[in-house]
Amino acid sequence: QVQLVESGGGLVQAGGSLRLSCTASGTISRINTMCWYRQAPGKQREFVASRSSSSTTNYADSVKGRFTVSRDNAENTVNLQMNDLKPEDTAVYFCNVRQNWQHYWGQGTQVTVAS
Repeated sequence: QVQLVESGGGLVQAGGSLRLSCTASGTISRINTMCWYRQAPGKQREFVASRSSSSTTNYADSVKGRFTVSRDNAENTVNLQMNDLKPEDTAVYFCNVRQNWQHYWGQGTQVTVAS
């Protein structure tokens, strides 16, 4: 089992920045992908960014150039630096770990961007 705890959400003005962090604990595979997803009110959960244990990164088109995903394999943490935030980035952000054909989810952290 893997447990994930997110932190760093909050309220920010449009154009501002926030940094989300997620720490994984439990049985962590050496090979995995750590991801961020988000879910806005009334919408489906969507992929935001990922970084594999081999440092391959992927981003949703809507956040490319504004968000940066990083991780510390030794500490089992993944971070999401979000710059130039827009009101449409408002959502609950979830940390996700994919390993051994399983997905694990955190409880989510709210990000609200005021216009």
